[in-house]
Amino acid sequence: MPYMIISTEMRMDTGPTCVGDYMSDPKLMAYLEADLNQDPVRPKSCYCTKLLPRQVLNLLEVKGWKVVSSTGIGQTCVWTLHQA
Repeated sequence: MPYMIISTEMRMDTGPTCVGDYMSDPKLMAYLEADLNQDPVRPKSCYCTKLLPRQVLNLLEVKGWKVVSSTGIGQTCVWTLHQA
């Protein structure tokens, strides 16, 4: 089953929003205007977009993704989505 996790740190009204890991679908990441961040400290990089979380969730809904859960972890807000 296809799942996705998106997250944002601190303020949700300014972004950036992390939308995928290094194994994510490049076409979907381009649709979300996300770039692969190459972090020299972490060998596994992630895709981030300057879009707000609300904008990302709206775009993903158009593509058939639905939020199945959300939570706050410290200063991070996380959403889990599923595509039917």
